[in-house]
Amino acid sequence: MRKKQAKKRPLEPDPKFKDQLVTRFVNNLMWNGKKSVALSIFYDAIDIVEKRKQDEEKSALELWKDALSNVMPHVEVRSRRVGGATFQIPMQIRPDRKVSLAMKWLISFSRKRNEKSMALKLANEILAASKEEGSAVKKRQDTHKMAEANKAFSHFRF
Repeated sequence: MRKKQAKKRPLEPDPKFKDQLVTRFVNNLMWNGKKSVALSIFYDAIDIVEKRKQDEEKSALELWKDALSNVMPHVEVRSRRVGGATFQIPMQIRPDRKVSLAMKWLISFSRKRNEKSMALKLANEILAASKEEGSAVKKRQDTHKMAEANKAFSHFRF
């Protein structure tokens, strides 16, 4: 690379839970720079999760963190050209990329759901992911299956 790598800027914790992970999630959820709208969607979704949860000893925020960890992939496949052929090579994922992929999958699959509001969609996806169900968890399982199927090409790692 010609230029040096950009420094990671520290994130401010969110106003309600004082958690940087929540801020990161809300930043991914945000459209057109409307952070207050994204925050209200997230907080409404957490309230819905709080009402609908079956597990009484866990808070809604802990359920959301469980859902995020259930969606996190551990390996992914990367394309690599070797002598005219393109191989899908399974590779370990960096911890920060694991988190960002999990967030993006959770948000994108909740946007595709068929409920009334975005807060309801997000809440239902969080509840499903915390029980290891739902589309986002299926995406993680498919990613792991793809890596397992291409395990034979792992000697091409770079």
